[in-house]
Amino acid sequence: MTRERSIARSLLDIKAVSLRPDDYFTWTSGLKSPIYCDNRLTMSYPKIRRDIARGMSELIRKDFPDVEVIAGTATAGIPHAAWVSEALDLPMIYVRDSKKKHGKTNQIEGRLLAGQKVVIIEDLISTGLSSLKVADALRESGAIVLGVVAIFSYELDRARVAFSEQKVPLYTLTNYTTLIEEAAAGGEINQTDIATLLEWRDQL
Repeated sequence: MTRERSIARSLLDIKAVSLRPDDYFTWTSGLKSPIYCDNRLTMSYPKIRRDIARGMSELIRKDFPDVEVIAGTATAGIPHAAWVSEALDLPMIYVRDSKKKHGKTNQIEGRLLAGQKVVIIEDLISTGLSSLKVADALRESGAIVLGVVAIFSYELDRARVAFSEQKVPLYTLTNYTTLIEEAAAGGEINQTDIATLLEWRDQL
């Protein structure tokens, strides 16, 4: 089994990703969706979180060999960034959505020097805007953003366009297409469900 399929299977098994083609979820944004993803659940499964850290570390070694700092997105990317930075023996920072309202009003926590090359760790890519906001904050601080590595992507076209426009490479361990294929192979969805799930993604 490929890494993409293995990670997808793990996410399905622990219900980190749930498919409901007949009874849509409502996201925080109000969007109706046949899929719900909560990769925070992976923290509670040592083997799965090790598989994720190993997969991310291998991707980074291969595609971003010049990386100097690992950056986690607050909050879901933080634990995975910690495990990856430990595996790679690299410094870690994390980045908030916005600056704090008190103290030093930091948006970036940890030590980041101008000119350092950073890889961002994210748990999930939907539209990609939150990850790109983190990339903007890092660039404003003088860092060089090499790219984003995430566990899962919905593969929305708007995300692909956004990352392309911002010239930020994106790599994920698994994705929506692979997840559907694995769910079908496991008998969790049928052919009608597959059509519904693909139509939802393609119309966004």
